[in-house]
Amino acid sequence: MTHALFSPFTIAGISHHSASVADMESVRFPDEEAFLIRAGEWFKGVILLQTCNRIEIMVHGSADLLGTFLESEGRAGWQMWEDGDALSHLLDLAAGLDSMVIGEDQILGQLRKSLSQSESMSVADPLITLCINKAIHAGSEARRMSGINRGAVSIGSAAVLLADELLGSLAGRHILVLGTGEMGVLVTQALAAKQLSAIYVANRTFDRAQRLAEKVHGTAVLMGDLYRYLTMSDVIICCTAAPHPVIKVDEVMEALKGRSWPLDNSRRPLLIVDIAQPRDVEEDVGKIPGVCLYTIDDLRKVNDDTAQFRKEAAEKVREFLDQELVQFTRLFNRKAADELLATLHSWAEQIRIRERDRALSRLSGCDDRLRDVTDDLTRVLTRKLLTDVTLTIRTCAERGEMKIAEDLVGAITRGEMLCSRTYD
Repeated sequence: MTHALFSPFTIAGISHHSASVADMESVRFPDEEAFLIRAGEWFKGVILLQTCNRIEIMVHGSADLLGTFLESEGRAGWQMWEDGDALSHLLDLAAGLDSMVIGEDQILGQLRKSLSQSESMSVADPLITLCINKAIHAGSEARRMSGINRGAVSIGSAAVLLADELLGSLAGRHILVLGTGEMGVLVTQALAAKQLSAIYVANRTFDRAQRLAEKVHGTAVLMGDLYRYLTMSDVIICCTAAPHPVIKVDEVMEALKGRSWPLDNSRRPLLIVDIAQPRDVEEDVGKIPGVCLYTIDDLRKVNDDTAQFRKEAAEKVREFLDQELVQFTRLFNRKAADELLATLHSWAEQIRIRERDRALSRLSGCDDRLRDVTDDLTRVLTRKLLTDVTLTIRTCAERGEMKIAEDLVGAITRGEMLCSRTYD
């Protein structure tokens, strides 16, 4: 079914479905605020969503314009969704159907954060705001009615599952978590149930490391002591927001000198799971003997006991989203019509005021009451004269018939001819 939109809405995206960690790093926007400022000069509204396994750019504008903008940014090879397909993709995104871990909840918070960022930069127009808020509401409702997030894991807990599978068990292990953001919290929460010997939490801001460590009865680590704790740990899970690697080859090689079994002096293996985007760990660290480095790309291989349940739940969610898309399209188009209607009503208001003042100037001895009555009369007449045409424009909008609505407004405000126009 085609869902025509009254105003252009486009999404450009790259994700774990088709891109590796390295691919996403190469097109990532390290300075999000600077990007939003540049994009705001091209589009009426823009949202930038960057997570560990996807980058999505949503704009109130055409696909052609977005493509041209991305070329000017030196970015190419993005998948594009236009108009109704873009709304559908946004619903899938918010419902967790497009996530690496189907049904995960984190995407809802990430969408809220992206909208808040655009609003703070004054690049979120009413249409973009409507789209994100509607998608978040639909995503929340989809989880409530289907239970698709029941037993679902986040990327953070998937990293813990991967480590658990690779080592056989995490019980009795020493784990170092690098990062205290949303993902770091999810990782430590998943680790809390693993009967560890010790959990260490490191972060650039030591106070944040202390607060998170206290919640899981762990130990906060100063970044200056990072490599000393690396020597003590069996597993490191990295999830900072640093724009550059924080674990480097030379330092790891030096730290590994202290990681030896007491009897034969052989090096104890070290497992590192890097789920940061950009990566926290230099790629060549994985080539060091005794070090096993895993990234987000490897999380696709994690066995998931709830996969079949979520697959069945996803079918219910798909039916629900198909119904939501119809309502979403109507809401979008009604909101998109507001700008055109504002033009019409502004034109009518200018005429009303001009003719009101002209009439009052011809009345001698005009008092305040007569002025008020005249003003009310012209206001009511204008509103009544515009009622039917406003309804017609909103109806055109709900059907996605933008050209008809624009021509109608043009005929009223500029005297453009309609009789020679043809419509499909």
